[in-house]
Amino acid sequence: MRYIDNDLKNKTILITGGAGFIGSSLAFYFQENHPDANVVVLDSFRSGETLSNGNLKSFGHFKNLIGFRGEVISGDINDKSLLAKLEADYDFDYIFHEAAISDTTALEQDLMIKTNLNAYKDLLDMALRQNANMIYASSGATYGDAPSPQTVGVEAPQNVYGFSKLMMDHLSRDVMKTADISIVGLRYFNVYGPREYFKDKTSSMVIQFGHQLLQGKNPKLFEDSDKIVRDFIFIEDIIQANILAMHPRESGIYNVGTGNARSFQDMVDILQKELGTSYVCEYMPNPYIGRYQFHTEANIESTIEGLGYEPRFSFEEGIKKYIPEIKRMFEEEVK
Repeated sequence: MRYIDNDLKNKTILITGGAGFIGSSLAFYFQENHPDANVVVLDSFRSGETLSNGNLKSFGHFKNLIGFRGEVISGDINDKSLLAKLEADYDFDYIFHEAAISDTTALEQDLMIKTNLNAYKDLLDMALRQNANMIYASSGATYGDAPSPQTVGVEAPQNVYGFSKLMMDHLSRDVMKTADISIVGLRYFNVYGPREYFKDKTSSMVIQFGHQLLQGKNPKLFEDSDKIVRDFIFIEDIIQANILAMHPRESGIYNVGTGNARSFQDMVDILQKELGTSYVCEYMPNPYIGRYQFHTEANIESTIEGLGYEPRFSFEEGIKKYIPEIKRMFEEEVK
């Protein structure tokens, strides 16, 4: 679906983190809906490098870009010489900044701040010099244990990832006061959908439970999973928000969710219905009580007003559309 009618012919678009889940989805959106745009994907791509928690440092994967015909550049946003070369070689009209250390369990505070905050400032400075509108990924993690519905302006991050994203938002607000470009921060809630598989352990529980069921395993849930709820949002609504943010009614920080919290039990029940399975759920004690969010729900009133955004997919509709891809990834990557 095409979300804007603006002609992007000969416009140049930079997508950082463009081999990741959301970045690659954006790249294909432009290729399919605005083929005359010049799309440049920048990603550090994965190596064998891991964080201290054992998870990969980068989730960028070439398979997310198979079929993409734009330009692909491998590089780290912390590399100032790379950013200088990008600025010298291209005149960007829009920058979609999705690159980050996105693992919320990462303990490397120095790397998190350097990559998520300091490198963003370098990119924002480039956007200002090039008169390029900036759309960047913030996060629902900025809210931490803030009460639902989570509302911009009431934040309490519980990890360094959420803190780094909140500091990005503070920086952005300061620059918005005098900037001639539009700057939009999008606070993503729990995103699921195609091209997330290569996030490995940090992929959504939708695909993880889907693959458990396809393996014939009983789904394992925490006790009281009917009371543990999240604002789960399908990738196509995330793309919608990003595209609308190219020409916002007003620069700002906006929540991107559905405004409708659903439980993990709902997730498994919907998956079982769509996959035609009826495995018995197994319930485990929740070891994270006291340091675990039991309810997230995005207040999207300002997003509707500021971007013209309206979520299109219910949880049932999103999972149903996702099922063929869950099955394909199972056949190609899991079995």
